[in-house]
Amino acid sequence: MSFISFVCFAASTAAAFITAPLIELLAALFLLFAYSTKFNERFKGFHWPLMDFLRCVSASIIFFIISIISVSKYVDGASKAAGVFGFITTIFFALDFYFIFNELANFLKGGDSSEEPPNTLWYNLILFV
Repeated sequence: MSFISFVCFAASTAAAFITAPLIELLAALFLLFAYSTKFNERFKGFHWPLMDFLRCVSASIIFFIISIISVSKYVDGASKAAGVFGFITTIFFALDFYFIFNELANFLKGGDSSEEPPNTLWYNLILFV
């Protein structure tokens, strides 16, 4: 969804907002790479699910703001489409940070016996596409 928003913003007159979808796309790619290649297990100093949680929270807020601006300020169809896809991406990121929050809360309560909560590889894959 970040890629679709990126393409829509690139084709619209609201091209000033192209950096937000691009940065979120690259962050999702990095975390997808880290989880899929077990790169995150080499660096125990970082709490990877917390980093993913903060990325999802910031992405949902940023996408919501730029979608409102894109839909309300610009009149071309590509800007409106970028805003609509931005709202859909906001929903996906909000769902992702809700699921990650539940995993983190369960982990912090001690309800999970593993060292880390389960990774969010599938969530990152969905957000990437």
